[in-house]
Amino acid sequence: MLFLADFSVIKPEPGLLFWTTLIFLIFWFLMSRFAFKPIAESLKKRETDIQDALDQAKLARAEMANLQAENEKLLAQAREERSQILKEAKDAKDEIIAEAKERANAEYKRKVESAMQDIENQKNAAMVDLKNKAGQLAIEIAEKILRKELANNPEQVAYAKSLVDNMKLN
Repeated sequence: MLFLADFSVIKPEPGLLFWTTLIFLIFWFLMSRFAFKPIAESLKKRETDIQDALDQAKLARAEMANLQAENEKLLAQAREERSQILKEAKDAKDEIIAEAKERANAEYKRKVESAMQDIENQKNAAMVDLKNKAGQLAIEIAEKILRKELANNPEQVAYAKSLVDNMKLN
């Protein structure tokens, strides 16, 4: 115990210094052999893994940027196609409407022309009928006048009979 009471760290003895150095060197050798190398290797591996992860993250970011740009391009193309389809649909609608109007106008003109033709035909038929009735009336009136005139005069009756006989021969 006395030995421990006289112990001082500030003024080491040569034996203590020797054994402390020897134990420290053995400890250092063992630590370097069994602890420092695995720790250094695991740190190096960890650094490599982190660097690989960072590189992969950069690649993923670049790929995401490319995908986003491609997505934007596809969206723009889809918008353009949609507007083109809408324009074509509108043009088709306008064309169908114009075609329907044209057919309706043609049908209207055909019906009007047909009605005008029917009116003209009926007018002509009415005129022919009117002329026939007027001619028949004129003949009836002339017949009645002639009967009255010929009934009194035998010479005119003979002349009329001779005319009738001549007409039958021709």
